[in-house]
Amino acid sequence: MRMRIRKPKPGEMVILTGLPAGFLDDLPTEDQLAISKVVGKRVRLEGYDADGRAELMFRDAEGILHTIWVRQSFVKSPQKPGRAKSG
Repeated sequence: MRMRIRKPKPGEMVILTGLPAGFLDDLPTEDQLAISKVVGKRVRLEGYDADGRAELMFRDAEGILHTIWVRQSFVKSPQKPGRAKSG
């Protein structure tokens, strides 16, 4: 039996699990560092664009607000406390 994975809703905190190849390449160094530091961490899901990409928002250590868009495959809901994965 295949379990259906719930799509995170706007306003929820999600985990950025990774970045597409080349995502950071043309960005300023400060942005590359800020985005790299949130991989594996919880960030706010603002919504989805017309192509289904997740819009994520976070503040860096300097308090600067960043918004990025990534495919949904790079985003997951954090596991709820007390809910262990069954395998």
